[in-house]
Amino acid sequence: MFVVDLTFDCYQDTQLSAAEQAINQTVVALRANGQIIGDEFPTVLKEGFFVTRVMCPEEDSLHPLNHSPFVKFALDKLNDAGLLAPKVKVIGQDIHANSADNCAAPSSYILYTTYLHTCSPLYCGDDFLPVPLYHIPAIANGDYKTLIKWQEDWQACDQIQINGATRCEFAALHEISAFDSDLTRRGLDLAKRIRYLTKKPVYYYLYRVGGESLTAEQQRRCPSCDGHWHLAEPWFGLFDFRCEQCQLVSNISWDHQ
Repeated sequence: MFVVDLTFDCYQDTQLSAAEQAINQTVVALRANGQIIGDEFPTVLKEGFFVTRVMCPEEDSLHPLNHSPFVKFALDKLNDAGLLAPKVKVIGQDIHANSADNCAAPSSYILYTTYLHTCSPLYCGDDFLPVPLYHIPAIANGDYKTLIKWQEDWQACDQIQINGATRCEFAALHEISAFDSDLTRRGLDLAKRIRYLTKKPVYYYLYRVGGESLTAEQQRRCPSCDGHWHLAEPWFGLFDFRCEQCQLVSNISWDHQ
């Protein structure tokens, strides 16, 4: 990912509240379109201009060709607040973040995230690198907001179960690991939508912890079709199970690895 500064110049007198609202609307639109990542966007007011620092999956993520209709609308509304369209300055690549996938035509995708990840939740099935969302057709209403909201909920549940400090731990664990949970249902619906739009397989990840033993884990069946899905070798060193029919992936319980 890349660290980028957006500079919003004032071309006429403006109210701070109006400028703040217009900048926030632009940032929200860019985030919903996958052009910026994360949920913290510090904005600094200087003499006659504002600077907002964001994270982008690619160096050219903010190119106008990647803009959604919602982003274009938000940029147009900046003029109403006395602001010009932002100048984009790429500061550099974040040394702690994954590179984005650059496959021209991935053979498949994986819907996967954890509470540690701030990147796209859609991974390439060829190199297991995060795919910028604007590389696939918009999922609903011209952007990817529904997918990003699913990712936020998944990560929140993951954080709760990892911390293990409240009774919510078990409910949160159920949401990310059970095939019949509400969160899984939403994720499967999104995977189905992406599958339809891209005409490519889209695997959905089911988290796994607990279990009786390593042997019992290795004998687990697909929770959807009850078919054999244990792989001879883990896929990308992470997924021990993969069902081609149901397009589900999972891991041997972390308790028995």
